Amino acid sequence: MTAPAEPILEVRDLVKHFPLTQGIVVKRQVGAIKAVDGVSLDLHRGETLGVVGESGCGKSTLAKLLMALEQPTSGSVRIKGKDITKTRGAELKRMRRNIQMVMQDPYTSLNPRMTVGDIVGEPFEIHKDVVPKGGRRRKVQELLDVVGLNPDHINRYPHQFSGGQRQRIGIARGLALQPEIIICDEPVSALDVSIQAQVMNLLERLQSEFNLAYIFIAHDLSVVRHISDRVAVMYLGKIVELGRDADIYERPTHPYTQALLSAVPVPNPEGREQRERIILQGDPPSPANPPSGCRFRTRCWKAQDICAEQVPLLQIREGSSHPSACHFAEVNDAVGTH
Repeated sequence: MTAPAEPILEVRDLVKHFPLTQGIVVKRQVGAIKAVDGVSLDLHRGETLGVVGESGCGKSTLAKLLMALEQPTSGSVRIKGKDITKTRGAELKRMRRNIQMVMQDPYTSLNPRMTVGDIVGEPFEIHKDVVPKGGRRRKVQELLDVVGLNPDHINRYPHQFSGGQRQRIGIARGLALQPEIIICDEPVSALDVSIQAQVMNLLERLQSEFNLAYIFIAHDLSVVRHISDRVAVMYLGKIVELGRDADIYERPTHPYTQALLSAVPVPNPEGREQRERIILQGDPPSPANPPSGCRFRTRCWKAQDICAEQVPLLQIREGSSHPSACHFAEVNDAVGTH
């Protein structure tokens, strides 16, 4: 039996707290927003890891930390063994070639004053040694062709393209430096459903063609299942369940995951009748003042005294095949999406 390959991306105990301050002249810290609070995960070459959770759970902050766009409060992010959080200057610039991002909104992520050729070719202006100046136009046209756009449209502006085409431009820009990791921060949420399918199929084809590894962040659980090999469920800055797509969607063990899945529409009327709908009570707690112990306990129907006293570890529980951060984790077949 061959040993598993080393992860291309390793995240360990990643924390990002944004300080809350008071005062105008003399500012003092009175608290912190715990956007990401102890996240650990691995990503292997050619794999897609989906990250799901409701708004405000820390998904986009996690993406910025992985890109070194935000400096973490503590923890590490290693790309091929090198910690990007402790790297600066020219070395950080070189490491960033290997991890790129596809933004959420194809309308605001492209500069309306730049042509498509300038947008896709901008990475070559920053990393001048990647492609010689004389070959950049041809390389940009090749990238446009790869993502299914007409190379002859290189001189057009973003407003001359549809939403799906603009997202393809963003993907072409992400591919320019030949990265091994691409972070997709809700790349299809602003698109029509039919266009979503086209962009998803494009991402899958590119992954197969270039052996890319994806971190795929999304709200839509159906979209995540379509593209992901493994799924991480986030709640209030922490990963509460992690496993293969079949584990998460068919055998969820954390109450929060079960509640999310119970809200996914089921096209089959018979399956809809068998589905157990879980409606959570109350609003998510503030990340500036999360509950003690388990952060989900204030909305959980299984909560007991131990949930307020002890933080549940993300580990494999009895009767399960994947880790879950719940003291009373158990499979609930009635909410799985089959």
